[in-house]
Amino acid sequence: MTDTVVTPPAKVARAEAAAARTEKLVERFQRQGALAVLALVIIVGAITWDSFRTYDNIGTVLISTAPPALIALGMTFVIISGGIDLSVGSLYVLGGVLAAWASQYGTWAAFALPLAVCGVFGLVQGSIIAYARLAPFIVTLAGLLGARGLMLALSDEGADTYLVKTDSFKHFGTGALGGIGYPVYVVVLLFAAGMLLLYRTRFGQSVYAIGGNVDAARLMGVKIRSTQIRVYVLSGVLAGLAGAINAARLGSGVTVLGTGMELDAIAAVVIGGTLLTGGAGTLGGTIAGVLLLQVIQNLINQSGRITSAWQTVISGAFIALVVVVQTYLARLRRVSSG
Repeated sequence: MTDTVVTPPAKVARAEAAAARTEKLVERFQRQGALAVLALVIIVGAITWDSFRTYDNIGTVLISTAPPALIALGMTFVIISGGIDLSVGSLYVLGGVLAAWASQYGTWAAFALPLAVCGVFGLVQGSIIAYARLAPFIVTLAGLLGARGLMLALSDEGADTYLVKTDSFKHFGTGALGGIGYPVYVVVLLFAAGMLLLYRTRFGQSVYAIGGNVDAARLMGVKIRSTQIRVYVLSGVLAGLAGAINAARLGSGVTVLGTGMELDAIAAVVIGGTLLTGGAGTLGGTIAGVLLLQVIQNLINQSGRITSAWQTVISGAFIALVVVVQTYLARLRRVSSG
């Protein structure tokens, strides 16, 4: 006869409570870890370098954050929905070229043309992904090549550089209010609007539902195709806007930019706690991730001892470390909740 060991209910309750606390702690660190690391890096930089905490340097960091933040904003919606968008780097540089060329017709044209063209790219990519059910990686990789090819065709293989012709458009990129550049205010407003859209609307709930479990979302009546199309249109429009803002800052549509921009955006989103598998993430984490990458790059420049090649190595190593930590935390959450 075999004796059966019965676990006391109080012991089971304590174990379940401990598992719940662990899961909550891991979830909080996963979502807010980038913000904590950002605060730590800023403190270290302020103590180590006097030039880091100057008002001018802070303004430089913020203004340099604007274009990648806009791209990462759109990328967050895409990744939470379970997709990926590799075309944003090419759309970014295409948007800059289109904005500089269209500036001869006025400021509104300089903004409208890149937003429209890049939005169409997003619409086409999203429609193919939604209706043909092809992998987002393949579709947006084709979009990356198509957008860069169009940019090269418009600029005669990069030989032509379109200069910004409208002073008001150029002033938007270089002007400031209270010492803070106009593009920074645009980023703040768009992130606020993005949070309302993601957290307070049916569309945002659909984005989370599709990324969590597309089959369950379909059974719940979520409009899968229209939601997927919208997130890629949003990503394309924001990439075009980022390119237009950069053209306004530089005074021209620079054709050599944008390489690797999509990887930086993905890295910022993942660092901010958004899971590459979809279904979880926050825009607050994304902006913390973008700022963290920009502050680290600024600190490397402050040191003045590291070549550009090693700067890339250090940035890549840091991103890899964060992705490993995020993956470990995701597994720990699954274990504690299972």
